[in-house]
Amino acid sequence: MKHEALRREIVAACINMNARGINQGTSGNISVRVPEGFLITPSGMTYEETKPGDIVVMHLDGTHEGKRKPSSEWRFHRDLMKTRPEVGAVVHTHSMFAATLSCLHLDIPAVHYMIAATGGSKIRCAPYATYGTQETADNALKALKGSLACLLANHGMIVLGPNLKKAMWLAVEVETLAAQYWRALQIGKPKILPDAEIQRVIEKFRGYGQTKETTVTGCC
Repeated sequence: MKHEALRREIVAACINMNARGINQGTSGNISVRVPEGFLITPSGMTYEETKPGDIVVMHLDGTHEGKRKPSSEWRFHRDLMKTRPEVGAVVHTHSMFAATLSCLHLDIPAVHYMIAATGGSKIRCAPYATYGTQETADNALKALKGSLACLLANHGMIVLGPNLKKAMWLAVEVETLAAQYWRALQIGKPKILPDAEIQRVIEKFRGYGQTKETTVTGCC
């Protein structure tokens, strides 16, 4: 079986994202880049029952190998892998707060400086399109321009990372930002940090941690 270690990592990440409450059921999907193209979760299988052999190998031309059908959202995974060479993993979840804001078609502004972890001062919400369509993929690519995260209207979130570990970390951060924004909106009008401050934070993040191999971007 090709890429067995990566396949096991994907299955473990799927189970973990449900256990952490940033996804539920068979919703959401994960892909990881490999020389042939990318590995992606199968369509409609519960993660607890998914085995490493169920993970699908997909090529950048949209064809796939193996006994399982790929996730219905394979198109935006494919397009991101084709157009963003720095991306090694894509994580899509239906987390509660990100999905709630997406139902309102809201971007997430810089309510907290940790938004800098996404590469900018705003997490955009892509327009709605039927799931699994090329329109959804096209909308996602536009919303992700210059960013590592976006919302999909009436749907959920997408995050990107150089590897699966970092992408999973960022998914939790985006859901936290969504929850902070939602809660702040219940009390009043949040104060938004200026773009210049977010750029300062992005620069500070470049030197964050103990070594160049630091696994996350953050503070403190």
